[in-house]
Amino acid sequence: MPNRKKILITIPFHEAQLEKIVQAAQGYEVSFMQGNGITEEEMLQAEAIMGNIPASIVQKSEHLKWLQLNSAGADAYCVPGVMKQDQILTNASGAYDISVSENMVAYSFLMMKNLLAYRENQQHHIWKDAGKAVAAYKSTVLVIGLGKIGLSYAKRMKAMGSYVIGVKKHEGTVPEEIDELYTMDHLMDCIGRADLVACVLPGTADTKGMIGHQQFAAMKKTAFFINVGRGDTVDLEALCDALETGELAGAAIDVAVPEPLPADHRAWNTTNLFITPHIAGGYHIPVTLDIISDICAENLKRYLRGEPLTHVVNRDFGY
Repeated sequence: MPNRKKILITIPFHEAQLEKIVQAAQGYEVSFMQGNGITEEEMLQAEAIMGNIPASIVQKSEHLKWLQLNSAGADAYCVPGVMKQDQILTNASGAYDISVSENMVAYSFLMMKNLLAYRENQQHHIWKDAGKAVAAYKSTVLVIGLGKIGLSYAKRMKAMGSYVIGVKKHEGTVPEEIDELYTMDHLMDCIGRADLVACVLPGTADTKGMIGHQQFAAMKKTAFFINVGRGDTVDLEALCDALETGELAGAAIDVAVPEPLPADHRAWNTTNLFITPHIAGGYHIPVTLDIISDICAENLKRYLRGEPLTHVVNRDFGY
């Protein structure tokens, strides 16, 4: 009977987006619940779940066959023992490209054009020139991590005249968004060439602590740094040190360890460090949820037909 499959949706879709899912469900039972309205028992009984439920509950589930995340990051569910071998994990890779890459462009210009200094001057009613600015045109941008978000940012910066170097885990053809492409073992060869370094790495065992004192010391003193990937890929103490000693001209981070960043953490008062509370993605622009609902609807159709799903996460890689 069609209604025996229990499909639980925890993503905050609006009515039109939810209707896509209902149509894709082909008559199977769909439960749409959000926030505190979802009980652990309901999650444990579901065969398919759309939404980032706690990994601890996934680990206990005996009925779950497919988990569709509303995030691109999947590291919490790739920890050994969280999911069984026969359970399918898919993510929402591609849904956040527009939001995060546009935020990255905003961070870039915030630093390159001295906008933080002008904002501070405004607060103190000071009419003062903050000095020379940096142009995207003919600047060198290094993008560390060339997933869809990294490529989306590279495309935007290249369109404004930047020379873009990309660094990724595996060799491959050079994407049209990139001028030069290297693997991670060449990171130190590239990092000193860049006027702006953007880190868009996933959270894996390989990327943890990848950017630290050595990498910051190798950058130009005039360079700017951005991290929108995962907080644990960057040594935050080393970043604060680099800014305070003048090894870097500025930095912007949307992620940190821990999160929320404690109120007494030195990062809040570190010179030339701009912090946002992990909001570059999220649902701040409507198109993000539209894309996620499209991914969910398409995968639900495939799941019910017994066809291969899209956006399947390689749990060995963590993405």
